[in-house]
This record gives sequence, C-alpha cells and structure tokens, in this order.
Amino acid sequence: MFQIGKTIVSEDVLEKEFVCNLSACKGECCIDGDAGAPVEDSEVEILRSVYDKVKPFLRPEGIAAIEEQGTSVYGDDDEYETPLIEGGECAYVIYENEMALCGIEKAYNEGLIDWKKPISCHLYPIRIKEFSSFSAVNYHKWHICSDACTLGQELSVPVYKFLKAPLIRKYGEDWYKELELVAEEWSKSKR
Repeated sequence: MFQIGKTIVSEDVLEKEFVCNLSACKGECCIDGDAGAPVEDSEVEILRSVYDKVKPFLRPEGIAAIEEQGTSVYGDDDEYETPLIEGGECAYVIYENEMALCGIEKAYNEGLIDWKKPISCHLYPIRIKEFSSFSAVNYHKWHICSDACTLGQELSVPVYKFLKAPLIRKYGEDWYKELELVAEEWSKSKR
C-alpha cells in the first residue's frame, strides 16, 4: 500500500492487469451480485436530476423498479446504491446485441446528460472505501471478470492505466500524475 494525498492505494492497482472484455462477459457485472452499484452521497441528487432523460432508454421493468424504489436506494451496507429489478439486475441495465449496458451511459453517449454513470461503475474493478480521514483505493477481484484479466495480461495493461479516465474523474489530474510516478518507481523496484 502507498499513500497519495488522502488516499491509500493498494499495490494491486499497479500490479494487476485488466481490460474489460464485453464480448466475453456480456456485461455480467451489471446483472450479477446481491446489491446495486454503490452510489456516492453526492450522486443521489444527480441520479434524480437525470432520470427523466435516462428513462426513455430503460426497459419497462427497470422503469417500474426505479419508480417503485427511487432512483437510488439505501442498501444493507448503509450506503446508497442503484435499485435492482426484483433483487436481480441493476434497474438501469439495457440490452444491446445481447450485452448488458448502462442506460445512464447511453443517455450520456447520446449527449443528453453530462454525467456518465456512478463513479463506482466507471472505476470498476477498483472499489473505493471511504474512511473519516482517508479513502482506500483497492482492486476488486471477481470471477466474472476473468476474461478481462486475461485480456489485460495479453495487452500488458495495468488496472491504473485501464482506468485512467475514471481515476482522473474521481481524484483529478495531479493525483493521477502522482500515481504514475509511484507506478514508475514501484516498477523499477520490482526489477
């Protein structure tokens, strides 16, 4: 582990290799699991405000779940998360070519909103755990992402490089530049 500002970053973020392989997994991370995607407190209002523009992209069962539960829900782990359809897939899931994709991201890609999706989704396989004085930045290993790990190894792309854009979105350019310096030094020490 190493510290950058008020974050403690796991070496796995530098060491593990990862490139999403949607053609292999079909977006399984949006439909598997026992809870919705984590939603930061600051994102709860954003989800409410973009919903009307996202709604036309959603499936009827997703709309029904959101309109019954809300655009975000308070989960069992005392944090906000996206609502689920009957305890299964995320209510914001849409399907294109048999792939699970994000309706929020679809509205973003169409230029209707300026918010891509919850940062937890954008950052995956990194998970952030907030503590009172720092944030823990960890790599999350999930069996459904084994094809992404294999592709990352084939292409030699570490997690932090694959997730450059969302890491900058979360922590800023300066933080990411410092992460790159740490990664360079870390790499030298491993030789």
